Amino acid sequence: MQSQDVAPRPTPSASDPVVDVEQAEAALVEHYPRLVRLAYLVLPPALGRNRRVLTSHALTQRALPRGRAAASVIPAQSTGRDGDPGYAFVRLQVLRTALEAGLPLRRKAWPKRAQLPPLLPQVWGLRLFPRSGGADELALDQHLSALSAPARAAYVLRGLERLPDSDVHHVLRTAGVDDPDAALQEADGVPVQYTLLDSPEFDPCSLQARPTDLMRRRQHLKAALAAAAAAAVCGALLALPGDGWGPDGAAAPPYAQNPAAQAALEPDRLLKVSPVAWRSASRTDFSVWPARGDLTTDRTLLRRALAVWARPGETVQVSATPGTPSGGPAGPPQLLYAGQVDNARVVIFYDGLRIARYAEPKDGTAGAALDFARADGASRVESSAVVLNRTDGNVRYLTAPWVAKAAERDLMKPASGAMDLAVTEGVTAPLASPATQSGTCTSWNVLQVTDDSGTRLLTDLGELVPARLTNGRPGSPHDAAGAEALRSWAPLGCSLGGLRGQGVRSVNAWQYAEQPLPDASGTAAWVCTRGETWRGGGERVLAQFHTPGGTYAAVAAKAEDVAACGARDPQVLAGVLWKSAAGSWYLLAAGSRDTASISATGGVRQTAQGKFLAAKAKQGAEAELKATLTDGRTVSGLR
Repeated sequence: MQSQDVAPRPTPSASDPVVDVEQAEAALVEHYPRLVRLAYLVLPPALGRNRRVLTSHALTQRALPRGRAAASVIPAQSTGRDGDPGYAFVRLQVLRTALEAGLPLRRKAWPKRAQLPPLLPQVWGLRLFPRSGGADELALDQHLSALSAPARAAYVLRGLERLPDSDVHHVLRTAGVDDPDAALQEADGVPVQYTLLDSPEFDPCSLQARPTDLMRRRQHLKAALAAAAAAAVCGALLALPGDGWGPDGAAAPPYAQNPAAQAALEPDRLLKVSPVAWRSASRTDFSVWPARGDLTTDRTLLRRALAVWARPGETVQVSATPGTPSGGPAGPPQLLYAGQVDNARVVIFYDGLRIARYAEPKDGTAGAALDFARADGASRVESSAVVLNRTDGNVRYLTAPWVAKAAERDLMKPASGAMDLAVTEGVTAPLASPATQSGTCTSWNVLQVTDDSGTRLLTDLGELVPARLTNGRPGSPHDAAGAEALRSWAPLGCSLGGLRGQGVRSVNAWQYAEQPLPDASGTAAWVCTRGETWRGGGERVLAQFHTPGGTYAAVAAKAEDVAACGARDPQVLAGVLWKSAAGSWYLLAAGSRDTASISATGGVRQTAQGKFLAAKAKQGAEAELKATLTDGRTVSGLR
């Protein structure tokens, strides 16, 4: 592969539009996440993910002109950026400095500012990196790392900015690339997977944090201070009888290789459950899953997976659902799976608290990933499946040994029926994953599993353990597999996208009211959806309004960390501004069945007895809602 230098900047043409600081700043603020992502993708992977994150932010923040500047406009192909010379200017500045950052340092020349570690932003004591993706993102990252910087820029401009090759050629030439044609030709060697560029894997604005090398930080203390402290401690211990004292007693020093820590790294100590243990066990959850896969006897792979779990290196992409610890196992964990899946080798462990998945490319260990998810207290239904792998927008599951049948169903098409999935030794055939879809939501595919106790629906929300879907009044919901429950969920499927990556355990949909609409417009349904989490906090509640004939329900209100719509307090109140077919605007509100009256204040002032309110309003009016319950309590409307 031939390296390409970045040439001097072309002189702006007199016909180029002039961009002032205010216009460039407005474009930078509006499109900051996209510009930082562009810089992160173009920067050389050899910098390491932590420095790439900080450098991509630094380069983007330094992209403003010092005064008025000329910008050669290449239109962006997304809404809000078309033909914006401010955006074109800052994009060009970000691209140019990202290319400069990849140039080799030379002895007889001063380094460019972009080639040096950024002064700002700075983070001390932590390493920052984006959330990890699946095997597809790992493979694409490896392909991009093998390209020259101009070729990476060409691929990113094609995929992220949706520019045709003629515009890519122009942008590269303006950014100072000597041979844009060679860059485009080199980029042709990477598979076209442009949708993956929008993945969280390449988002330096959505980050995870881990500590730096704690031992090395300790070693940087002054030698004299360390020696003095050691001498003082040793002298005190020698002066005392017996074995001395200390708050840790007989505990081993930090990082010591005690027997329990060493046993957790021994493949021969892994717990492997009998394939028929679940049939007679007193509890049915992940603890009775047998070890499956064609690599369960590969001691080298298992040792590598355990070692990475205990001590993930800087190149390992580690992710954990909220509230999930990512430390090593306390003792030998249980092996659930070890085998080759698509283009990766995958190992899945369970330690009684967490599901841990280790994945590496089948042809090496570069780009290994380690993912964690809470699974403590999982029920039989919640232990029905785990995510094995995601690739090409699809997901494969490993199902529980008691699952007799698996199928794929589009939640938004309840009448279309379910399509059977082939299951081989617990591994399902791939099905479309809603966790990776982008753009307009037109479908939401879920996994339907059947065992001897019934049929359930599970949905992929971007984590290892899929979330269970239920339907019914809080406190007594049932699985959303019946015809009526499927019809209730149909307009709500796309709203599940807001729960991705939140550690959601289950989502319940409850139709709490049906409200007659003004102007003889039929009857609308009020539905409350509540996402419960594995950690027991961060619950998310949506109140949704579905009018007759509508494909989607509209989100009228949302809340987090509230008891509303839950088993502890099954009360909910929400309102929405609605325009009738006759052209009149109304404030509509509905409460659950224990609502005695509803009052609106602010832009609309009216009180109605019962659980419904319908008041004429002006477009854009804002109102506060309060309801009085039959027991005298008052509740506020969700917002």
